[in-house]
Amino acid sequence: MNTRKKILVIDDEIISLEFFEVMLTKLGFVIEKAENGEEGYAMVKKFFPDLIIMDNIMPKMSGWELTKLLKADPKYREIPIIMLSALDDVKDKVAGFELGIDDYITKPFNFSEVLARIRAVLRNRELFAQIVARESRLTLAEELSSDMKNNVLEFIRSMDDLDDTIYQVRELGLSSREDGQGSPDMTVLLEDLKQKSLLVRKNLAGLDARIERTMTEWENLKKNEIGLTILEKQIRRSLQQEQE
Repeated sequence: MNTRKKILVIDDEIISLEFFEVMLTKLGFVIEKAENGEEGYAMVKKFFPDLIIMDNIMPKMSGWELTKLLKADPKYREIPIIMLSALDDVKDKVAGFELGIDDYITKPFNFSEVLARIRAVLRNRELFAQIVARESRLTLAEELSSDMKNNVLEFIRSMDDLDDTIYQVRELGLSSREDGQGSPDMTVLLEDLKQKSLLVRKNLAGLDARIERTMTEWENLKKNEIGLTILEKQIRRSLQQEQE
């Protein structure tokens, strides 16, 4: 991974917590621990991990209960969860996946397998994030295209109105009254011309603001987007690490 991923380990077994902390810290992950579901929930808010590894059966709040709580909250529902459990039951696993967990590991486990699962989950989430970023950019492009088309149509209509008014002014001529002022018809046409000119300027300003806003959103998305070449290298590196 190109950045140090944050992992929160939640387990009421101290030995398990210490084991994960030592092993994962050595591999470059940033680790935080919690001894039960309630403690884990508080730590999620404080630490906001990239991944949660938690036991199913814990005091105060079980892994299932915490999972339900996190998945119901828009701020935390996208955090991937790997569930640890001594229960090797198909129904139990299915229930976990239906709640939204990303993987299920039965105790006792082999650390190499756990590490491979961790890397796979993080890689999948990163890929998903990149897809979402690209989809967001495509959506912005489509919205901008649609808005520009509508604004251009409005601009064209405004220009047609202007041309029509200018034609009427030209046809009316520069006739004036004895006091030297333009005729009432000319005055009305000139005021109409002024208002339509302002409308054209308003449409152009709206289009310019829309483009500027979209470009800003576009740049913000690009900052968090990894190029396809770099992403491919990361995937290959992760696969190599899993095979070592």
